[in-house]
Amino acid sequence: MADQMNCFKEILLCFLIFFSVNAIGQEINYTEAQNLNYYEAEDQTAYQQEMCKLDIHHPDEGKAPVVIWFHGGGLTSGSKEIPEALKQKGFCIVGVGYRLSPDVQAEVSVEDAAASIAWVLKNIQKYNGDPDEVYVSGHSAGGYLALMSVMNKSFLDKYNLDANDIAGLIPFSGHTITHFTIRKQNNIPSEQPIIDKWAPLFYVRNDAPPTLLITGDREMEMLGRYEENAFFYRMMKVAGHKEIDIYEMQGYGHNMAHPAFPLLLNFVRKHSEKIGEN
Repeated sequence: MADQMNCFKEILLCFLIFFSVNAIGQEINYTEAQNLNYYEAEDQTAYQQEMCKLDIHHPDEGKAPVVIWFHGGGLTSGSKEIPEALKQKGFCIVGVGYRLSPDVQAEVSVEDAAASIAWVLKNIQKYNGDPDEVYVSGHSAGGYLALMSVMNKSFLDKYNLDANDIAGLIPFSGHTITHFTIRKQNNIPSEQPIIDKWAPLFYVRNDAPPTLLITGDREMEMLGRYEENAFFYRMMKVAGHKEIDIYEMQGYGHNMAHPAFPLLLNFVRKHSEKIGEN
């Protein structure tokens, strides 16, 4: 019995050494490129040069799926960020800054978002990102920018890019109606919903990229954010879209980003594997 136990310990030790060595060999190193300007024109304003920058957290080798992350702040505040929960997970993460109201009209934020997506699609290979697997996400105002810049195909058409080539959309608690800051510019109260050309809902179609809508608890969210996402979900389904889901984070209000990050990561992994099979 003692000999059998010693033999078992030796086998177990060999397995531990084997897997430890392999884990070390498979460890991924990451680098961060910071303050890259995504507008290349020379006639930029000083404010544009200051705000329209992005950071990239990327693996040092390989060809990784890419997540573009737009920060929240109501289109009036906030700054570019790469959430810690997305780092060192095998992906290339892009944190985008953009111009803010009232220094510019809020619609300019959408134009900046589209410009940053175009830059990523054209340049991310230099940072070991896969341009065929670019996912667009963000929280609150960032979720609105993610939706708006892709659902309205004209924004990426401007750069001779097809918005349907985006691998997926994962907005966190994003407006699907016209953003309240844009409504405020036009003296429309926050409580009055509007669906016009500045609403992702205006561009519902069945060929949009795969989409996961994530919101906080409907009883805890701000200004009916769950319900407008639910309406967007339903109208996309009615239009014939086959790859859209909605997830309500029970017990969480508008600040639901942290517990939602695993859903984002799982969505990217799932669709990345699906793309690899094609």
